[in-house]
Amino acid sequence: MPQYSQHSFGLQLALLSRAWRAELDRRLANLGLSQARWLVLRHLSVMKSPPTQRELAQIVGVEGPTLARLLDSLESQRLVKRVTVPEDRRAKRVTLTEQARPLIEQIETIASQMRSEVFVGIAEEDVRRCEDVHERILANLTRE
Repeated sequence: MPQYSQHSFGLQLALLSRAWRAELDRRLANLGLSQARWLVLRHLSVMKSPPTQRELAQIVGVEGPTLARLLDSLESQRLVKRVTVPEDRRAKRVTLTEQARPLIEQIETIASQMRSEVFVGIAEEDVRRCEDVHERILANLTRE
C-alpha cells in the first residue's frame, strides 16, 4: 500500500473514532452519561464476576486514576459500588447496582439505534471485511 494511503487510512480511522464517540456522547447526554461512563457500565453488565478496579481499567483501556474518576462519578449516580476484597483490603471489586440495569437497557437501545443509522447502505460483508482489517492492524500494533 502506498505511504499516502496508509497515512490517509490512519487519519480517517482517528476521525471516525472521534466522530462516533462525539455522536454517542451527544445522544447519551440527557442520561447524564458519556461514552466513557457507558463503556464502564457495558463491560460490567456482561462480565460473569465483578472485576477489581485494576482489572476493569485494563479491560476498558484506561489508566487507574482515570477509571477512579469515572467510578467516583458513577458511584455518585448510584450506578456502581466498590466492595473491598476480603483477601486484599487495598483492592476493590466493582459491581453494578440494581439502579444501573434499566439505564443500561436505555443505553443499549440508544446505541443500537445509532448503529442502525450509521451502517445504513453498508453491506454486512463490507463490515466484516473492515473488522478483519482492523483485527490485523491491531495484531500488528500489539505484537512484541
